[in-house]
Amino acid sequence: MNTTIKIKLSVMMFLQFFIWGGWYVTMGPFAGTNLHATGAQTGALYSTQSWGAIIAPFIVGLIADRYFNAERILGVLHIIGAVLMYQCYAAVNISAFYPYVLGYMILYMPTLALVNSVSFSQMKDPEKEFSTIRVWGTIGWIVAGLAISFLFHWDATENVSKGFLKYTFLMSSVASLILGLFSFALPATPPKTATEKVGISQVLGLDALKMLKDKNFLVFFIASILICIPLAFYYQNANSFLTEIKVNNPTGKMTIGQVSEVAFLLALPMFFKRFGFKWTILVGMLAWALRYVMFAYGNSGELSFLLIIGIALHGVCYDFFFVSGQIYTDSKAGPQIKSAAQGVITLATYGVGMLIGFYVAGLISDAYNTPAGHDWHMIWLIPAGIAAVVMVLFLLFFNDKTKAETTIEA
Repeated sequence: MNTTIKIKLSVMMFLQFFIWGGWYVTMGPFAGTNLHATGAQTGALYSTQSWGAIIAPFIVGLIADRYFNAERILGVLHIIGAVLMYQCYAAVNISAFYPYVLGYMILYMPTLALVNSVSFSQMKDPEKEFSTIRVWGTIGWIVAGLAISFLFHWDATENVSKGFLKYTFLMSSVASLILGLFSFALPATPPKTATEKVGISQVLGLDALKMLKDKNFLVFFIASILICIPLAFYYQNANSFLTEIKVNNPTGKMTIGQVSEVAFLLALPMFFKRFGFKWTILVGMLAWALRYVMFAYGNSGELSFLLIIGIALHGVCYDFFFVSGQIYTDSKAGPQIKSAAQGVITLATYGVGMLIGFYVAGLISDAYNTPAGHDWHMIWLIPAGIAAVVMVLFLLFFNDKTKAETTIEA
């Protein structure tokens, strides 16, 4: 890969995740303050990600992989996405806002696969080259959060009350337009299956469902869905929680989670090799429970260190469960269904699991909301309990002793 292509792919990844990180993290406090959304309504807004994940295989599998260049579809989707993001910026109530977010996420989620497709098509050795490109996505997410907190101060307490968080959607709209136009300058990535007959079952990865006949994989599959319920609490409530208890620069501080993702990803191969899949997964589940306990008992004063540690545990939570799960799935799948198997797990987690999770998180947030504010102590202890129960069930019922020999990518 020459330097010019590497720079183009790095810019693509940076903008791809800068856009997402620019509005997704702060949508909770924005919806509550600007749109006067309830917990259930905020949950519905975040669940648009899940609907996007469920619909994405149709767009990528039935259209992008068969008829059009990936970089051109990427450009079109982001240009349309820029228009929808601007409409989110201009929306004045939840009824007007929701359709635009839903439409945006249906278009955005397929772009996650498209940027990978464009990148892989230019690589001779993806296992070595992809991590150096993908890391720019994490950097993009971090830069978006730092800009919101430390450059524009849109998430400062007084600015949140003035409605300044709406500018996050304007910022993402501009970035989406830039990436949309830039995409047409990316290396050509023509469809690879235009001459093949591909059935619906292949597009949706249904062929991989036969893996569920394996008892241990079935346990892992169910655990993956269940652990996404407490995961949804973090995405939906963390920024609103930090904002409401008056933590300074909450969005910027949440980028600590992305920094820890990179750090713990480097530690994962050693841990995985020494302790195996089961105990790696269990440590990830334990981290979910611990972080929520820390959120339950932390505050913006003398116990603020608990909040920082809880945010920093995001790397353990995500890498030790999701990345390890991807490795395990790859090791259990046959050569013909490896991609389909990964698609099924993604559908189960970001689709079904988080769809349930956002719904539950919304109900819990409303149940513990009073005129005096949210009872965050209980709102965080409940997902901590769910994560602990899933951990115990996984410990008792998962007994796969095999070791996966799969390269871990950042």
